[in-house]
Amino acid sequence: MTHPIVPTIPLDGMGKHHGFLRLPYSRNDSAWGSVMIPITVIANGKGPTALLTGGNHGDEYEGPIALQQLAWDLDPADITGRVIIAPYMNYPAFRAGTRVSPIDQVNLNRAFPGDPKGSVSQKIASYFNDVLVPLADVVLDYHSGGKTLDFLPYAAAHYLDDKSQQAACVAGVKAFGAPYSMMMLEIDAVGMFDTSVETQGKTFVTTELGGGGTATARSAQIAIDGARNLLRHAGILAGEVPQVDSVWLDMPGDDCFHFATRDGLMQPLADLGDAVTAGQPIAQIWAPDRTGVEPVVITANRDGVIAARHFPGLIQTGDCAAVIAVVGA
Repeated sequence: MTHPIVPTIPLDGMGKHHGFLRLPYSRNDSAWGSVMIPITVIANGKGPTALLTGGNHGDEYEGPIALQQLAWDLDPADITGRVIIAPYMNYPAFRAGTRVSPIDQVNLNRAFPGDPKGSVSQKIASYFNDVLVPLADVVLDYHSGGKTLDFLPYAAAHYLDDKSQQAACVAGVKAFGAPYSMMMLEIDAVGMFDTSVETQGKTFVTTELGGGGTATARSAQIAIDGARNLLRHAGILAGEVPQVDSVWLDMPGDDCFHFATRDGLMQPLADLGDAVTAGQPIAQIWAPDRTGVEPVVITANRDGVIAARHFPGLIQTGDCAAVIAVVGA
């Protein structure tokens, strides 16, 4: 079938083209309206294709910043092959500043492979899965913690059954050159863009580059430099890949994740990057409605470093309070 999303620029044209992925969306305030997802395609000659995506979640900003910069800066004369840039993959969520789409309340990163006959988010997932990913040799999908989490700045690869594909992904992470690099275990991988891309046999690199619903000068620059490094590594962008001393981390099991068992006021007892030992208190949760009540203490399940933490001061039962990673993977 013909996909409902139509690009307003050629995906195979030479030079630099800025346009949109146009998705018809009839609604109360626009009977024949459309969701217009910005996209840039930069191509020159024959070579590999890189698909660079940000805004999979709408409240994560390092990726969109980096990809806006690259869409503006990259010169086709410096490219061998093609770069497809989508800074705001989940455009409705990005404009609302929310993790999930305000249109259908779908988490785009749990909607893959999508459905061209489904909701707005399912149609977006389907287009990336069925049209854009098959064009790519390497895919970089930016993430950070959004409003609710904060991370050490790392690029990541996943453990894969195909070890040659895993090695290619790890090489991409090394090339990205973030201050930290992670071998990552997902606790909820069903429907993820990551899983969809890896299932198609592509080299896939993802990131977590901070959080708190904002970006910093440092985190944005890590995102920009990392994309350029990965493009150099892929042979698409001219220049040498700089050597970066990245600290390798590993998330080897479910016990890396620590969850709140009550609502309340969260007091961190260890900060990002701190070394902790099994049994050590890493956070405590105070009653939100009265004094004189003993706090609930969260202790480390294992030795390691704090790689992620809950960001807002208030926490709810079931929220992820912290993630501990192992150094030296």
